[in-house]
Amino acid sequence: MTNINWRTINIDLLDPESPANFSTATLSPAVSSVSASEVQSLSSQIKQLLRGGDSEGALRGALENPPYGGDTAAKEVHLATVVEILQSIKQSEMSPILSRIYGSDGGVEVLDVLMKYLYKGMSHSSQPSSASTRSMSPQPTGFSQIHSRGGGEGGGQAMSVLLSWHEKLVEIAGPGSIVRVMSDRRTV
Repeated sequence: MTNINWRTINIDLLDPESPANFSTATLSPAVSSVSASEVQSLSSQIKQLLRGGDSEGALRGALENPPYGGDTAAKEVHLATVVEILQSIKQSEMSPILSRIYGSDGGVEVLDVLMKYLYKGMSHSSQPSSASTRSMSPQPTGFSQIHSRGGGEGGGQAMSVLLSWHEKLVEIAGPGSIVRVMSDRRTV
């Protein structure tokens, strides 16, 4: 008999249902690539709807066409468009708009995309500003103090709007929307 060290055998390779036996890339849904120019053109169409007074149509148009396959620039342009739409809608109109979207065909998926944009917007407004707007001043103690220069309140208003939308969205779509967004591999 040969001396086999049983502790070194990878038993996952023997199991046909093991993740070691299939590509985990198959878990991610296929998305088509989107260029930044396509997102820019969609953004201008959506802003035209917004200027025309159809804020619900603009919101629905932005949420039904998320650039899952786009590069970072395309996703940033679309995020800015969605946040601009959200900021233009009055707080008294939030619940009725969300209720109409929720009750329509595919409304749950549309609201899940909105939840993705809310979280993405919150993460962007909480990140520190670029180096040009932030400065570091050395202190005599050897520690450095980081502080912003000029208008540090710009992100606070956007955060307040995003939190208001989050509250209304969870009220209408329920906490299941949060779970679906956190487990979805497609990012906006």
